[in-house]
Amino acid sequence: MSKKKYDFRPNQFVVYPAHGVGKVVSIEEQEVAGLVLELFVVAFEKDKMTLRVPTNKAIEVGMRDLSSPELVSQAMNTLKGKARVKRAMWSRRAQEYEQKINSGDLIAIAEVVRDLHRNDDQREQSYSERQLYEAALERMTREVAVVIGTDEVSAMKQMGDVLMARVAA
Repeated sequence: MSKKKYDFRPNQFVVYPAHGVGKVVSIEEQEVAGLVLELFVVAFEKDKMTLRVPTNKAIEVGMRDLSSPELVSQAMNTLKGKARVKRAMWSRRAQEYEQKINSGDLIAIAEVVRDLHRNDDQREQSYSERQLYEAALERMTREVAVVIGTDEVSAMKQMGDVLMARVAA
């Protein structure tokens, strides 16, 4: 039996667009409707969830390696930028933010964090704004933490410092 070349290996951290950072636990075969499928078994520890992704569809569905340290730096720089809030109706903007969060693109997620970040002296956030902000912040924090090799608390603090520095400027 020849060894197949896979895009991902067991014990490797990956990013799945709709769920964020997970870890490939194993590669298994499963019979579905008489067909044998090879699957990446991806665990999302924080969400206590396991996903099985067909090995031949993983790239197609947007599963990817963790971002490079350079991309993480770019994302941190994105946080420093000025919030860009379009004048569109909230429902339209909320939809765009959600698409960015679920795109799995670290820069797009950083844009959502930047645009929805509120300081203590700014107007209150609506419930849905806060939900989207927290979802984006959590996605970004998890990936940044794994890439820079720290825990989520430290990554969150680093991101918070960047966002607060922007306010002080």
